[in-house]
Amino acid sequence: MSYANHSQTNINIGLQYHGLMGIVLFSILTTVPCCVFLFINGTLLFTLRSKSVFHVTPRYILLYNLLFADTVLMAQSQLLYLLAACRVKLMYPVCGVLTMLASLTTVISPLTLMVMSLERYVAVCYPLRHATIITIRNTGVAIIVVWAFSSLNVLTRVILLLDFPFEELESLQMDDFCSDIAMLLDPVSDHYEKAYTYFLFVLAGMTVTCSYIGVMVAARSASTDKASAKKARNTLLLHLVQLGLSLLSTMHNSLLIAISKTVTRIVIVRVQIVVYVCVILFPRCLSALIYGLRDQTIRPVLMYQLCCRLKLSVLPAKAEVSIRLSQ
Repeated sequence: MSYANHSQTNINIGLQYHGLMGIVLFSILTTVPCCVFLFINGTLLFTLRSKSVFHVTPRYILLYNLLFADTVLMAQSQLLYLLAACRVKLMYPVCGVLTMLASLTTVISPLTLMVMSLERYVAVCYPLRHATIITIRNTGVAIIVVWAFSSLNVLTRVILLLDFPFEELESLQMDDFCSDIAMLLDPVSDHYEKAYTYFLFVLAGMTVTCSYIGVMVAARSASTDKASAKKARNTLLLHLVQLGLSLLSTMHNSLLIAISKTVTRIVIVRVQIVVYVCVILFPRCLSALIYGLRDQTIRPVLMYQLCCRLKLSVLPAKAEVSIRLSQ
């Protein structure tokens, strides 16, 4: 389920041809975009805690939950990627903790998107009842249910993992790099992982699609605010894109295996880097871009935070230069 970890499995294929320079190059090509995305997500998370209006609006509370899960998953994915690039092999217990954390945050994203889609549906189709249905209390309950459902998945995976006879192993040191695939140690875990993934994305996809259709139908009504319906429709469409990218990331490992049969190893590693950045890292930043650029309440505050941080980083540099010149 933790599709962010699939890229680490075969990264050493190309590194054996490039040595130290290959490790540095591949690490830079993935770490720089990841740091940019983490900076954007982190700034928006700080922005959502900076104003009281964001604390009392259910939509922004849900957005904070989504961004938090995506940011944690992005950081954890990049950590495992760098460990694989540096050819560091972990112990099974350490890898298990990291992959279970990834599984927890991975499930939260589509479930939160599903709740956010329902919130937009209620806002457009039942505007007079929106304030009574989508309350802070109900939003908190929805977030608790999302985390509980995700934790249940992790608990199930841990129980399946404990059935594996680790005592028969000579050492708890892993033979392969830490990844979600490496922790699927028996066929039952593999079947459960696939079944849960399909169920989750079918459920989330149907919810977002039905919400989108409902908003489109409501937009034709004379009593509906056309501008609000159009904005909600575009937001739901972007949520579908997010779900599609997340689903694509679950299948990208199979795609890479198919491509590897027709191209050289160096080419497949380069393709793997592009897929990792575009399909795994970028979707985790898409929520920040959707709401940070489109939302009229968030955008001015976010722009202020970004500009303020840039100014604060530039001013000390200018002061240091002026001191040196005066000397």
